[in-house]
Amino acid sequence: MKVVIEFYRIREADHAHAIVGREIADATDLDDAVEIARRLWQTLDMPQRPDAMTISNNEGHKLYSGNFDPAEDF
Repeated sequence: MKVVIEFYRIREADHAHAIVGREIADATDLDDAVEIARRLWQTLDMPQRPDAMTISNNEGHKLYSGNFDPAEDF
């Protein structure tokens, strides 16, 4: 399945989201999509380190969302 992975920063004051990276990938299932996102979190050249991500299908339906723990390095 095709998935859209968006990485974003969250502003503490008002919880506004700013997208810092967006990738389209092929994944076999949701677990595979999450693993791809975690690898991209480590390797993708983004202007800032993202706080969170969402994974959506090619129709725009959100399949997964989660925050990254800054102390954890996937």
